[in-house]
Order: sequence, then structure tokens, then C-alpha cells
Amino acid sequence: MKQLTTGDMVPSFEALDQNGNNIKLSDFSGKKVLIYFYPKADTPGCTTQSCAVEEARAGFLESGTVVIGVSPDNQKKQKKFAEKFSLNFPLLCDEDHAIAEAFSVWGEKSMFGKKYMGIIRSSFLIDESGKILEAWYKVSPKNTVPFAKAVI
Repeated sequence: MKQLTTGDMVPSFEALDQNGNNIKLSDFSGKKVLIYFYPKADTPGCTTQSCAVEEARAGFLESGTVVIGVSPDNQKKQKKFAEKFSLNFPLLCDEDHAIAEAFSVWGEKSMFGKKYMGIIRSSFLIDESGKILEAWYKVSPKNTVPFAKAVI
């Protein structure tokens, strides 16, 4: 699948968050959205990334930007992760990886020589009309926030 780039329209999506709320991209029409994809809740890299986003969230909100995290974890795992680290933004449950596939972040990975399918850690900044302002594929957990701040 083709990676999304600046100017591309974002694929619409809908999923439950950690609290059972049905979240749609259209809920954020007229706002910028920072959406980031992480492989697994409550793992070191994903915790680093998510806590950095939470720490920067107030600044993002001041600039009219909302944040959304997405992983293939179920609602129970997402809720536990959000509560453990006081993450106060939607963490979408993409168990069938439909959102990840639409954003071209579901792909082959390798660990200790074993190949498997999973989330390729990526972040996207979306403008008020639903177009990609910037896309960062294979982003480091530490770079999601500074990269987004540089564009906002």
C-alpha cells in the first residue's frame, strides 16, 4: 500500500477508544489532529511515546491540535495503559488493524530473525480539512512530539 504524504486526504476511520467511546475522524473536523500509531500498549517505547504526547498535549490543544493514539490492543489493555500513565486522550482499539492498513503502517517486521506483521511506529499531523500536513513513518518514540511541534 502507498504511504501517505503531505497533501493526501486522510482515510476516514471509526473505532472504539479505551473508554468505549466511538471515535471518528469527522469528530475532529475543523481541528488539527496528531495521530500516532504504536505497536503495543505498556511496552517501553510505546510508553515513552505516549507519555511524551500526554506531556505536550496542553500545548497542542492551545494550538488547536488534538491527539489520538492507535494500536492493535483491545479496549481493556488500552484502558489499563491510559490509567497507569494518566493518558487523557483517545487511544483507539484497532484490533483488526483496519486503520493501520488505511494509513499504510501495518507491515512486516522482524525481531530476533523472526518475521511477523505489526504496527510500523508512525505519526501523522492532519490539518483542519483532513489533509496530511506531515507524515513520519518509522518514527522514533522520542521524535513524535518534537517533529509535530516543529510543524505546528
